[in-house]
Amino acid sequence: MNGSQALPKLPVVTLDGPAGVGKTTLARRLAEALALPYLDTGAMFRTLALRLGPDAASLSPQELRKRSAAWPFTLDGTGAATRLSCAGEPVGDEIRTEAVGLLAAQLGTIPAARDILKEAQQKLGARGPLVAEGRDMGTAVFPEARFKFFLDATPETRARRRQLDLAARGRHEELAVLAEQIRQRDALDRGRAVAPLRPAEDALIVDTSALDIEGVFQVLINHMEAHGGRAALA
Repeated sequence: MNGSQALPKLPVVTLDGPAGVGKTTLARRLAEALALPYLDTGAMFRTLALRLGPDAASLSPQELRKRSAAWPFTLDGTGAATRLSCAGEPVGDEIRTEAVGLLAAQLGTIPAARDILKEAQQKLGARGPLVAEGRDMGTAVFPEARFKFFLDATPETRARRRQLDLAARGRHEELAVLAEQIRQRDALDRGRAVAPLRPAEDALIVDTSALDIEGVFQVLINHMEAHGGRAALA
């Protein structure tokens, strides 16, 4: 048994995976079912990326930390009522554009930015049990999480889902454009030197390509129930 295996498990559920696999919807569903706070770490990256702007990569680690210190994150509520705020302001739909998504992926390649947000995420996790969704929750941020899931799907499947999601918000995007944006984000996420996108060794990997949200949710909740369920997070 190595050192990490000997450490106690954290009362945290992690959902990792690339863009467009349904992580956000499923994390919210799990948080609601378990009556836990839901931590959308992608929203944290998007929020910081939006506030820093496209010149973030040119900032020194010291300047990044100085600016980020002015925008602390807080998490309140549970399940669907969970609210992520930055500097006291609730995070809203202003971060949900493809342009901000690409800025966030670029920010994720900057080691100092990842360290800053990792510290912020771990502080939120130290408050008690939660469901954390992102790209390196089970590998870098909460490596001792009690339950770890890695969701995946083909780029084409994820682009179609993104297209439907945007259409529901009144925005219409070409499928080919969305698929290319997803491939670009995958390349950034999987190829970065620090905490690249990959499943944790002890994560349950779920291919969501042929499953709807309810089907994936049942896979996740059944796995948890088979390994102690909500009581394992006490």
